[in-house]
Amino acid sequence: MSIISVKNLEKRFGDNVILHNVNAEIEKGEVISIIGPSGTGKSTFLRAINFLDPPTGGEVYFDGERITKRNIDAARRRMGMVFQSFGLFSHLDVMGNLTAGPVSLLGVSKREAEEKAAELLKTVGLAERARQMPRQLSGGQKQRVAIARCLAMSPEVILFDEPTSALDPTMVSEVIAVMRSLAKAGMTMLVVTHEMDFARDISTRVFYMDEGGIYEEGASGAIFKSPKKPKTQVFINRIRCFIREIDTPGFDFYALNGEIEHFCEKHIIPKKTTGAALLLTEELLSLYGEAARKDGLDYRAEIRLDYSEKDGGLGIAFTYNGSRDIVKEGDAISADIIRGLSADMRLEQSDGHSKLSLVYKDTAH
Repeated sequence: MSIISVKNLEKRFGDNVILHNVNAEIEKGEVISIIGPSGTGKSTFLRAINFLDPPTGGEVYFDGERITKRNIDAARRRMGMVFQSFGLFSHLDVMGNLTAGPVSLLGVSKREAEEKAAELLKTVGLAERARQMPRQLSGGQKQRVAIARCLAMSPEVILFDEPTSALDPTMVSEVIAVMRSLAKAGMTMLVVTHEMDFARDISTRVFYMDEGGIYEEGASGAIFKSPKKPKTQVFINRIRCFIREIDTPGFDFYALNGEIEHFCEKHIIPKKTTGAALLLTEELLSLYGEAARKDGLDYRAEIRLDYSEKDGGLGIAFTYNGSRDIVKEGDAISADIIRGLSADMRLEQSDGHSKLSLVYKDTAH
C-alpha cells in the first residue's frame, strides 16, 4: 500500500486553476524530486497534500486513511514539512526549537525530548549550537536546525519545499548532505527543488510539473537522460545560461567564481567543464583589465556562459569596452591558455565595443 495516495487533486485560487486532476502514488522509502518551471504548482502540490492550502477538489490518503480537516493534525504529526524560509521560533534557542513540538504535541518529557534533540543535532552537525539563538546561525545552519526539528517529531514522511532556495550558494551543499543521509537511511521524502544534481542522483523518481499537474514522471535516470514529452525535453535539454555584468575593476572576483560554480553545480555541468569555465573567465578578465588600464577605458564588460547539456559544449561570450584584440595583444601566457581551451574563437567589433566568443568542448563528453 502507498504511504501517500493522491486522487484527482485540484487546487483553485478564485478562478485561477493551479492544479487539475493530479494523481500520484508514493511508496515508503521513495525520494521524489518535484521539478519544473516556476509557477507550475510544485509548492502548491506539497501544501495541498498536508492541507496548508487545502485542496478544492480530489482526495489525499495517508497510509490508507483519507486526510480531512478533522484528522489533519494527526496526519501532520506523521508527515513533517521543511520550508525554504526555515520557520524557526526566533524567541527560542536551537534546543527549544527542537523540543517544543515533542513536549507540547506528543506528550514527551522535557528530558527525553532534549536527549533526542541532542542526538539529532549531532546527526546534522550542529551539536555545539544547541544553546544558540536562530539569529546567531547562518542560513545553512538554520535549515539544518529546521530539518532536525522536523525529525524530532519522528515523521514517516518529510515534505521539502525548495529547502535550499533561500541559501547562499556556499551553504547549499551542507543542507544537501543532510538530505542525502536521510535518503540513505530510508526516509520517504517529497522534495520541490531546483538542485538538479540532487534530483538526478538521489531521487528514486522525478515528477516534472507543468500544465497544472504532473506532466511527466519516471525514474530519475530516465527523466534526465531521455525524457519522453516535449516540455520535459525542453526543460532538461535547454541551453543553460549565466550572465554577469561587471562595471568596476574592483569587482568581487571571488563572489563571481562562487556564482559560476553554483550555476555549474545547479545544472549538473561536469567538473572538467566547470574548471574550464572558471579558468577562461579568469584569464579573459585579466586580459581585459590590463587593456582597460592601458587605454584609460571606462571599465565595462559582460560575461555570458551558455551550456548545452546535449553535446557538452560551453560557449563563452565576453563583451567589453574598447577595440583591442585582448587575446592577440595581451599577455602571452594568458592568451595561450585561452587558445588551448578553445575549440573555436571569433572576435566581433563595432562602435568601440568588442565581443569575443569562445567554445569549449570536453572531448570526453
